[in-house]
Amino acid sequence: MKKTNDQPIKNILQQMVRENRWKDNLNKVKVNEVWARVMGETVNRYTRHVTLRKNILVLLIDSSPLKQELLFAKAKIIKLMNEEIGEDIVKDVIIH
Repeated sequence: MKKTNDQPIKNILQQMVRENRWKDNLNKVKVNEVWARVMGETVNRYTRHVTLRKNILVLLIDSSPLKQELLFAKAKIIKLMNEEIGEDIVKDVIIH
């Protein structure tokens, strides 16, 4: 008798991510991809580094005027990033 264990691949991958604690690394990759897509080419050109640490989006920006503009738009950045990612990953933004 053949034993079947029919599960969608999505469920199997989610289980692997949970068991192997890959979620933080996957979130970092998602944040980098989403930043480039959401903020556009111009902002991305002045962005030296994007990372996620304990649900805080950390940005390293080369342009001082752009830094100021992004500081004023922190709430909007958080909202846009979380909407694009599909879950509430980003809780705060730090801009250097």
